[in-house]
Amino acid sequence: MTRKLRYSMSVSLDGFIAGPTGDFSWAAPDEELHQFHNDRVRESGGHILGRRLYETMVYWETDDPKWPAVQEEFADIWRALPKVVFSTTLDDVKGNARLARGDLAEEVTRLKEEPGEDLDVGGAGLAASCIKLGLVDEFRLFVNPVVAGGGTPFFPVLDEPLDLELIETRTFSSRVVYLRYQAR
Repeated sequence: MTRKLRYSMSVSLDGFIAGPTGDFSWAAPDEELHQFHNDRVRESGGHILGRRLYETMVYWETDDPKWPAVQEEFADIWRALPKVVFSTTLDDVKGNARLARGDLAEEVTRLKEEPGEDLDVGGAGLAASCIKLGLVDEFRLFVNPVVAGGGTPFFPVLDEPLDLELIETRTFSSRVVYLRYQAR
């Protein structure tokens, strides 16, 4: 049995993970949503990410005495999580991460065939490539009550529609709606 590859991001109501200027401050989770993310990431067998997301997430490789408990918990979970960073420009990566420069389809297929918990992919560009290669098994959207009006889309432009089945929903007190779909 192969591991699933899941793509999960916060999105605006119009489907963008960042606005036209790159701003995604509207996606900052409150404590309830942050705890949900902690619980979800804790169940992951690893994270595959591109350079830009890696550079954003390397923040969690540090410690900040001002973090509330839920953020300290996330940092501990993130640091322990095995990560594969796809980049042609980075020379090294920090923490429990390794750099990958090989063929994306081959590397992800190999990782999915290894034993363990399901994997996550992050970063719009890398996820778009995985989607186009048919490697993504689940899509997890955290829809925020904001219209970005443009920017970085969650889904890439595709030649054919993706046939998805809704398998889970949840609405948080922050009015964020979680939608979990599996590919059919």
